[in-house]
Amino acid sequence: MPIKIFPNTIRALCALNEFPLMNRSNIPHRIGTPLSSTATKVMLLGSGELGKEVIISLQRLGVEVIAVDRYENAPGHQVAHRAYVIDMTDGLALAALINQEKPDLVVPEIEAIATATLVEMENAGSVRVIPTARAAWLTMDREGIRRLAAEELGVATSPYRFADSLQELEAGCAAIGFPCVVKPVMSSSGKGQSKLNGMHEVAAAWECAAAGGRVDAGRVIVEGFIDFDYEVTLLTVRAIGADGATHTHFCEPIGHVQVNGDYVESWQPQVMHPAALQKAHDIAQKVTDNLGGLGLFGVELFVKHDMVWFSEVSPRPHDTGMVTMASQEQSEFELHAKAILGLPVNVAMKTPAASAVIYGQHDGKVVSFEGVAEALQVHGTDIRLFGKPESFARRRMGVALASAADVETARSHAKAAAAKVKPVVEN
Repeated sequence: MPIKIFPNTIRALCALNEFPLMNRSNIPHRIGTPLSSTATKVMLLGSGELGKEVIISLQRLGVEVIAVDRYENAPGHQVAHRAYVIDMTDGLALAALINQEKPDLVVPEIEAIATATLVEMENAGSVRVIPTARAAWLTMDREGIRRLAAEELGVATSPYRFADSLQELEAGCAAIGFPCVVKPVMSSSGKGQSKLNGMHEVAAAWECAAAGGRVDAGRVIVEGFIDFDYEVTLLTVRAIGADGATHTHFCEPIGHVQVNGDYVESWQPQVMHPAALQKAHDIAQKVTDNLGGLGLFGVELFVKHDMVWFSEVSPRPHDTGMVTMASQEQSEFELHAKAILGLPVNVAMKTPAASAVIYGQHDGKVVSFEGVAEALQVHGTDIRLFGKPESFARRRMGVALASAADVETARSHAKAAAAKVKPVVEN
């Protein structure tokens, strides 16, 4: 059934800051053997390319993994112990599957999930959600997390309004002013986003948002445009330390380029003014402390010199963080896997690196790739092909990674390698 979140419910969840299930005893105190009576079981809700890497990291630690997605043969399905295809926005179907499998941990990997069901099940003590069910609920759409950050925590954000109709959107744009950005309250990879320069573009933006929204096509956010110098993703990890307490760790900031809200390349580290970096840490800690739980969060920020504005947060590995597979001692996927299991983490960076997206370029269901050998001849590069069973022109089908002595060289090499990989649709 479609998810409908009401503003009063969101405000109540923003104000609620209790985590009855997130004490030390809820963390698996031992790791069993997969497919046995001792197994430590983790269920991923959403099994795309990010989930696939989390699954691999969990399996290296001897965890039994159940991968769930809305379509067959998703990337994570291909490496999990068991795979299911369900409509994850159907609360009854989701609860039935969780009750059937009885996982130790449920790990949302996408936003389009019946999070109200997860809240109910966690409150009943029948499931532990990563990082918490409340965090999954609030971050599943832009309204929940924006109200939490701006209205409850007082974090700097762009000005914003919400709208449920074209008329309300017109009024919101008039109040915010131009240029502004319109987005569905829930979408992924920039789908449905528009930058508006005048009132004559509002109707088209409303239609674009309706087409790009994942679940509720009838509600949008309009944001004032910030004239930032650059955007960063600050990977923030909440993990158990040797003292048994939860500690917050920060990876080096990740710079990235987005086109129409969709990540196309990223690099680490992004050099920041020291005052801006401290503000970024402060904002990320304030938001993630409130969300609670354990695991990795992708905190997105706008930066202009030493000024920082909060944009969004994902309570899971972030697409721009794929660069960490080349840049860090432990990738964002390893960090997430270890943190949720209560294990120590290491956020140290080992080398400057970059990532560049490999797009499908074609629409089709049988996909092959040419040029992989040529791509790997670019110095310091590696390739990840996600194994998605169907291609779209702008669908991420893989990523090129490159490490180098400096970020600019790494970016150049990553983009050169990505350009050599040619998806081929075989009809």
